[in-house]
Amino acid sequence: MQWINVEIQQLFPGKISIGESMRNNPWVTKDVGAGGAGFNAQWDAEFVHPIRQAIIARDDNSRDLGAVCQAIEHRYDLNAFRRVIFTESHDEIANGRARVPEEIWPGNVDNWFSKKRSTLGGALVLTSPGIPMIFQGQELLEDRWFQDTDPIDWSRTEDEHGILGMYLDLIALRRNLSGVTRGLCGQNIHIYHFDEGAKIIAYHRWDKQGPTDSVVVVVNMTNQSRDDYIIGFPRAGLWKTRFNSDSYKYDKDFANHSTPDVEAYEEKNNGLPCSGKTNIGPYTVVIFSQDRS
Repeated sequence: MQWINVEIQQLFPGKISIGESMRNNPWVTKDVGAGGAGFNAQWDAEFVHPIRQAIIARDDNSRDLGAVCQAIEHRYDLNAFRRVIFTESHDEIANGRARVPEEIWPGNVDNWFSKKRSTLGGALVLTSPGIPMIFQGQELLEDRWFQDTDPIDWSRTEDEHGILGMYLDLIALRRNLSGVTRGLCGQNIHIYHFDEGAKIIAYHRWDKQGPTDSVVVVVNMTNQSRDDYIIGFPRAGLWKTRFNSDSYKYDKDFANHSTPDVEAYEEKNNGLPCSGKTNIGPYTVVIFSQDRS
């Protein structure tokens, strides 16, 4: 593996090699010169297992928010992009296990709970630091388990066009295509709000900080909406709602719980200099950022 990775780096500079390793061994991604295997990144077992457990569990009270936070923050060294993060892979959804929506409600993947909690996991993948990986059909809410003899049901691009649209929106935010969510491309994360009772966390993502760079992500892991919920913000001013996974445009059965823009004021909260009130729907992720002005 060391020889292969040295060859890749010499012959194909700029390309990356990924180790499909689930042993949580930092030496997989250490440089060959230091005695490591020389891979640029490796699959992160410390992300997929606690996140899957949290979103598949039936009882809201059994969701381990501490384990979710550790999964979001985990890294093998200072470089967050040494890890590949995901909720579905060809291993995780085979060998006696199934796709996340199927695990949530076997035989009924188009139900509200499967849609809400599987996309909750997808949003965590695309807003956490690391290299996000989406498995084939995940964005179409494919059912059952993975078999290489069972092709993707492409008719679901029509049936589940809303879920597909949600993944497209999340990917656009993750890539900063609109120019106002640069922080999702960066290395940095600070989970500054942790409410075990309400099962709500909030984290700040940034690259260099400042308007259009700083991103605030709020996650509600219960089947209960919250209104006028106070959290901290990095700066005062208007924080615009860039994404609300509870929107009607993603599914007609979603609550479309209103999450308006937040006017943050200068009052310390959660260790941050400012505060603001937000609304968030059940099993929902919302994303905020500021315009340049």
